[in-house]
Amino acid sequence: MSNNLPKVAWIGLGIMGSPMSENLIKAGYSVTGYTLEQDKIDRLVAAGGTGASSIADAVEDADVVITMVPASPQVEAIAYGPDGILENAKRGALLVDMSSITPQTSVDLAKNAAEKGIRVLDAPVSGGEAGAIEAVLSIMVGGEQADFDAAKPLLEALGKTIVLCGPHGSGQTVKAANQLIVAVNIQACAEAVVFLEKSGVDLTAALDVLNGGLAGSTVLTRKKDNFLKRDFAPGFRIDLHHKDMGIVTDAARNVGAALPVGAVVAQLVASLRAQGDGGLDHSALLRSVERLSGSQV
Repeated sequence: MSNNLPKVAWIGLGIMGSPMSENLIKAGYSVTGYTLEQDKIDRLVAAGGTGASSIADAVEDADVVITMVPASPQVEAIAYGPDGILENAKRGALLVDMSSITPQTSVDLAKNAAEKGIRVLDAPVSGGEAGAIEAVLSIMVGGEQADFDAAKPLLEALGKTIVLCGPHGSGQTVKAANQLIVAVNIQACAEAVVFLEKSGVDLTAALDVLNGGLAGSTVLTRKKDNFLKRDFAPGFRIDLHHKDMGIVTDAARNVGAALPVGAVVAQLVASLRAQGDGGLDHSALLRSVERLSGSQV
């Protein structure tokens, strides 16, 4: 292992964090990980990483700290307080938060970290579990150019499209726009699926030809099998998309942008969650269209 690579601490080893951290190990980085479930830490160790007993233990020697947790409250919980990242990471460390959170949380984190001499990038991702495993994620980054340049080689082990979008919080804003487009796209696909099936068309054939034309999309390519098989094992849970639709509607309201269709889809995501489908993949928006169309789901 080449010793000149930065030492990495990884906090948050979930559906995304586990495969991403393993891709860094494959790229030759030394990775020390911490997460709430011991079996996830064991998985990292089996892949060649090092387990930590706490956040403080994970970050104390790290040159780069990467975080991948569900939402703003978790980012604040791991960053702040006596046992958090800011109190325990060394001065000059680079904190790369890859969670999807509110732009304001990212702005505040960068400001508070700067007081400790810690540099921050917000670097949320798109591409889901498959993109994480295949290391083809799209990574939208907010922060300083110099910090982005320093992080880029490491991010290249995790994703394919890596873009600095502007100052702190900009990565989160672009991610929010991403989640808006994805939800509306899944909803449109779901409506088409129900329409096609009720019309008695061969659904596999229909989706293949649609995906070859202007209606084609990465969403349809990735979610086609979910629709065909009614397989809603989560790559990205409705619960998390619900959180993200809250972020985008709130942020849009703050800047005075109207999201008429986004607001409707946000309500459909919320209703799916209220019906107990929050743990399913976001392609389960299909279930909501089926219910509205009179099917027993």
